Amino acid sequence: MNSRIKVVKTTSENSDFISLIKIFDTFLWERYPELKKDYWGNNLIEFNANVVLIYLDDKPVASGCFKKYDQNTVELKRMFVSPEARGLGLAQLVIKELETEANYQGFETMILETLFKQTEAISLYKKVGFEIVENYEPYVGLPNSICMSKSINTIQ
Repeated sequence: MNSRIKVVKTTSENSDFISLIKIFDTFLWERYPELKKDYWGNNLIEFNANVVLIYLDDKPVASGCFKKYDQNTVELKRMFVSPEARGLGLAQLVIKELETEANYQGFETMILETLFKQTEAISLYKKVGFEIVENYEPYVGLPNSICMSKSINTIQ
């Protein structure tokens, strides 16, 4: 791995994670102001022990986490890469780290939701093996949502 890149497993209480999420939320609400009322409650992060941060030259530039959805499934949440760090494969690295941890914890499937205008994100998720599925709760009936799923069960 590039010596400029550092992967840190942490919690949602990490100040760098909180800072990145504030930047991410600002980006989302500037891009989708009309959707804030429908989606804001889905983006609140309660305490989460499954956070990955990526640092580039000691600056936090990428994040993601997962939360339990059901007995076998986790939901990928709060995926974000700072604009200046895009194109370096950091989102794929975050996903890989989170999939490995979720699988280690016994989960078999990872799901996610993104918005239809997030074409770059949809392409990324497809590239790493996610497939579009029917919208799951709480996104059922929200036509702007694209839900995806992937098997992460790597234990043979």
